Amino acid sequence: MHPVSIHLIDANKLFREGMKALFSDGEFRVTNEAASAEGMLSGADGEAPQLIMLDPASTREPVQAVAALKSRFPEARLVLLATELDTTEMANAIQAGADAFLMKDISPAALAQSLRLVMMGEKVFPTHLAALLITGKVNANANAPRAPKGLSGREVQLLQRLLLGDSNKMIAIHLNITEATVKVHLKSLLRKINVSNRTQAAIWALENGFGGKVEGALEVA
Repeated sequence: MHPVSIHLIDANKLFREGMKALFSDGEFRVTNEAASAEGMLSGADGEAPQLIMLDPASTREPVQAVAALKSRFPEARLVLLATELDTTEMANAIQAGADAFLMKDISPAALAQSLRLVMMGEKVFPTHLAALLITGKVNANANAPRAPKGLSGREVQLLQRLLLGDSNKMIAIHLNITEATVKVHLKSLLRKINVSNRTQAAIWALENGFGGKVEGALEVA
């Protein structure tokens, strides 16, 4: 089985060398690199990548870079690997076509597992985003969100559980309802906020300030 071909975009040459060494013998392989998205777009040739890894700090306009890279390489998965968590940038980048937003302090094993999930078609968020949401640090300066007209309290709870990445089964356990009921609420919720899937619903919730403390969530050290 051939390794997954990665095009790596990062302004830091030492980091690029480290990533190439990390993936030198395994299921992933860095086959092209550039210091900027613009450099990759202007100089990319040869075999198209299966996966693009982009540091958003390597370009002035990360969202536009994501859109341009996805247009140039429509079959490739795209992962943003950032030093800092910017929730607005993350949401906008995913809407522009990014498949994941990961942090550079991730462990090699967690990075590899996240990339496997991305290659399977999953959307992947930072592992500590749930902790930030639970403690209310995300959008901490925003006013308390108001539920859109027609959005029930249960649907607001559902939004918060989606932000934590819960499956329908986990949502059912946390909210003490059946999975069938979760599916009914989820279908209604997606229709009301005009999105087509749970990932888009989570992004919508993030953009609209639903990042406060989640009722019934585990304590975070």
